[in-house]
Amino acid sequence: MRSTGFRRTFVALSVCSLALTACGSNDDSADDSEGGKTSITVNCMPPKSAKVDRQFFEQDVASFEKANPDIDVTAHDAFPCQDPKTFDAKLAGGQMEDVFYTYFTDAKHVVDINQAADLTPYVKELKSYDTIQQQLRDIYTVDGKIYGIPRTGYSMGLIYNKKLFEEAGLDPNRPPATWEELRAAAKKIAGLGNGTVGYADYSAQNQGGWHFTAEMYSQGGDVVSADGKKATIDTPQGRAVLKNLHDMRWTDNSMGSKQLLVINDAQQMMGSGKLGMYLSAPDNIPILVKEKGGNYKDLALAPMPGGEGTLIGGDGYMFNKKASPDEIRAGLKWLDSMFLTPGDGFLGDYARAKKAEAPVGLPEPRLFTGAADAKDQEVKKANANVPVENYQAFLDGNQSLDMKIEPPNAQQIYSVLDGAVSAVLTKKDADIDQLLQDASGKIDSILARG
Repeated sequence: MRSTGFRRTFVALSVCSLALTACGSNDDSADDSEGGKTSITVNCMPPKSAKVDRQFFEQDVASFEKANPDIDVTAHDAFPCQDPKTFDAKLAGGQMEDVFYTYFTDAKHVVDINQAADLTPYVKELKSYDTIQQQLRDIYTVDGKIYGIPRTGYSMGLIYNKKLFEEAGLDPNRPPATWEELRAAAKKIAGLGNGTVGYADYSAQNQGGWHFTAEMYSQGGDVVSADGKKATIDTPQGRAVLKNLHDMRWTDNSMGSKQLLVINDAQQMMGSGKLGMYLSAPDNIPILVKEKGGNYKDLALAPMPGGEGTLIGGDGYMFNKKASPDEIRAGLKWLDSMFLTPGDGFLGDYARAKKAEAPVGLPEPRLFTGAADAKDQEVKKANANVPVENYQAFLDGNQSLDMKIEPPNAQQIYSVLDGAVSAVLTKKDADIDQLLQDASGKIDSILARG
């Protein structure tokens, strides 16, 4: 799943909770040879309602075309950038743009249905490719061939309210490092009363399954076997995840009585100062401030409790299988200019973002390595307008965590796991062993169908 949408001011709360118009079609793509130019269509341009992002995107496309007068770029907007309900139909119907947005979990599927161009012969022309984190590049590499280019990446962590920590007698500079510590902290925060909730978790619209997966990773477990053929949730780690949620809900009363929450619910609670902690990625923080009434100084970020691993996600671009060599080369140049130049472009022009009062200094996305990363971080730090010290624990803790991508058939699996998570949060007598056994059988069936 995606954590949010556009980096600055326009956000998508959850893929599975949205069903909006897809990103148009490539019917308006001009002939490659027209006027001696190569014309390409691209998607994921911010819609007009996202005024700042839209302006930045259009500025950057215009700058690219000026620097590359032999390339014409036609961009299509949409929110969300990819609608799962229409994505496959657009691919199969030949309506997908030349350069199209995908979630990390789409990569292998698009290749499997033979709708992606092989970029391997052209990647050497992408100046930034070797600077991108290897684990992100690997996501778009299938059977040794490269089919996509990462654009952003995120990892799950723990957002917490420093003010509530202080009020509950907890050290705001020492966030919980284990699930046992998190449980104890949540109980103290809930003890403040007046409707305060210690810890919130999702359990509807596939988001409960998403977080169950992240919590499994945090304890060294997995949802699916390494070969992708069997469920691996009926394990000590799976039982620990559900039992912890059950006990926090029913024994400690630290999760509040309202359940079947989704991301917007947790954001509303955190923004209003009534929630101590919830799992999320860094890009939730500006949403909490700009849309939910929160304050940057009160919001801090810690690594996933458990110390073993965390769930990573993100997005990138793939190319239409019908794209010509010239279109592929033009598209790669566009990606380099728009998204993959440290300290510049739509995602990296931190000075421009600061001037527009967009948040600068969040710990992610962090796409690059080596000198490219150093340059990007230097420019980001120079323009930071948020309390970066609040995120240092997250940065430090992530160094030792196993970064794991979402499972295959993620949305179908999350739907199954929603049932297990919602059961332990709404039924005091929920049978955890039976829930895991039933969910395992359903996941095995999903995996068997491919």
